[in-house]
Amino acid sequence: MFGQERIEFKTPDQVRVMRRAGLVVADALDAVRAQVRPGMTTADLDTVAGAVISAAGATPSFLGYDGYPATVCVSVNDEVVHGIPGARVLEPGDIVSIDCGAIVDGWHGDSALTLVLPEAHPADVALSDATERAMWAGIAALALADRLGAVGEAVEEVVDAMDTALNDGMRYGVVEEYVGHGIGTAMHQPPDVLNYRARARGARVRPGLCVAVEPMLTRGTQSTRVLEDGWTVVTADGSRAAHWEHTVAVLESGIWVLTARDGGAARLLELGVTVARLD
Repeated sequence: MFGQERIEFKTPDQVRVMRRAGLVVADALDAVRAQVRPGMTTADLDTVAGAVISAAGATPSFLGYDGYPATVCVSVNDEVVHGIPGARVLEPGDIVSIDCGAIVDGWHGDSALTLVLPEAHPADVALSDATERAMWAGIAALALADRLGAVGEAVEEVVDAMDTALNDGMRYGVVEEYVGHGIGTAMHQPPDVLNYRARARGARVRPGLCVAVEPMLTRGTQSTRVLEDGWTVVTADGSRAAHWEHTVAVLESGIWVLTARDGGAARLLELGVTVARLD
């Protein structure tokens, strides 16, 4: 079951179960997207996602993970990732990232999206769009990759192009302390999936590999720090951040985005990639 790098390679039947978990996550994030608005608390969003996961008969991946106290992570404005839901009230113009995981029959799905509330600054909308584009570019690169390093290269190519298009001297920061990961019978497994170029080429890509691709970009520095709660990661300079993520399976015939309702077909077709499905 494990390769030389202790990577858990999945059978087609196991990928099908992960797809079920991925669709529960998609449902939960869709519910949050439909209901989020200024005046809600971040705890309200946690309740929305938790209800969907419970109704599906699934289990939250995050709740209790190393002591984490909530169903989802809700990170607002300068919070990059792992924000704990609570009494914070959402305001017009906030940029809100929601990270969600679910377990079905022992197998995990993991996905994140960034939502920009009404009256948002155009630069925040552009930041979220750039992060989402970078994620899809990384996923598309995985479809043709021999090594996982191709994902980080593709992410940085998108960021470099967006930086050039800004024409105002601003550059996006690519967060390096937190990266994508293998996923399966545990939420976090080998191998790491970097969001940036590196000398090491990364693990070999082969059928049965399942990974979470999740770039995090900021409107300033790439440096981060962790708040006193031990979880919430914020940008060191107070700049705003965005986070997008999907769980992806590598199959004999191609890739399948397990946490996208259409398997990633629409966005990947734009990038010249056809999705391979098992369902």
